Formats: sequence, C-alpha cells, structure tokens
Amino acid sequence: MTGIFDVDWAEVFAFGVSPLEVVVRGTAMYWFLFVIFRFVVRRDVGSVGVADILILVIVADAAQNGMSGEYTSVADGMVLVGTLIFWNALLDRLSFHFPAFARFTEAPPLLLVKDGRMLRANMRREYITEDELWTQLRQQGVDDLAQVKKAFLEPDGEFSVIRKDG
Repeated sequence: MTGIFDVDWAEVFAFGVSPLEVVVRGTAMYWFLFVIFRFVVRRDVGSVGVADILILVIVADAAQNGMSGEYTSVADGMVLVGTLIFWNALLDRLSFHFPAFARFTEAPPLLLVKDGRMLRANMRREYITEDELWTQLRQQGVDDLAQVKKAFLEPDGEFSVIRKDG
C-alpha cells in the first residue's frame, strides 16, 4: 500500500534529459525570443493589453515545448530556468558595462513628433495611430501639436514629450 506522502525522490530529481541538451535548447530559445521581442514587438513592452498577455502566454507555452525536449524532472526544469536567467543576467551586465552592446539589446527612442509635426513614417513603423499619439500627448498635458518640440516612443514602450515651453 502506498501512502499519500510516498515520493520517488530519485525520479523527482534525476535528469530525464541530458543537462547539456537542456542548456542548448534553453540558449537557442532564449536568443530566438530575444530577437523577436527586441526587433518585432517593442511597442507592446510598456503597455500590456489583453492581446499582449494572450500572445505572451502562447509564446511561453510554445517556447517551453521547444526548450524542454520532453523533460519530466525538477532537475531538468532547474537547469532550464538557470540557463534562461544566466543569459538574461549576462545581457544586463554586458549592456551596463559596454554602451555599444546596450545599443544592440535595447532599441533607441523613436521620434514621433518634431517641432509640432507628426512623423507619420515613424508612426507607421510602430503601428501608432494618430488617436493613440493624441492620447499620449493629452496625458502629458499637451492640447496643441505646436506645443511639442519632440515626442518619442521610448524603448520600454512609454511615450516622452519635450515641450517647446520647456
């Protein structure tokens, strides 16, 4: 008779997949997702909507399947999480110490308004509508485009506005 507290500790902590395979899979998926989120979905980082949460959950699930290689133990999961945390911490450290590397890991601010004129090509690049821009400008206390010296979409998805009056 087996009890409710009987645990096969060897199976819980034994590797089900080679740790090296988990590291390689985790590394490959980390860099794939990094490139996708760095160069494709920058705008959605700062503002999270329902669709953003949904895509994040779906991507996480799809990435987990690609990273796991059918692992089943806690040890496999620990190696995978450790690999992902390692790459994230390394990128943060390199970005802090090397400005050239930071330019690779973080998108530059995107100019949306210059001297009271909307830069529609830049707005199209990030799929920002005129209504969305006006919402952000109003939140910054701007009610006339002529008041704006520059307005940027920042790397974190937020908007920043420099007014002509300082």
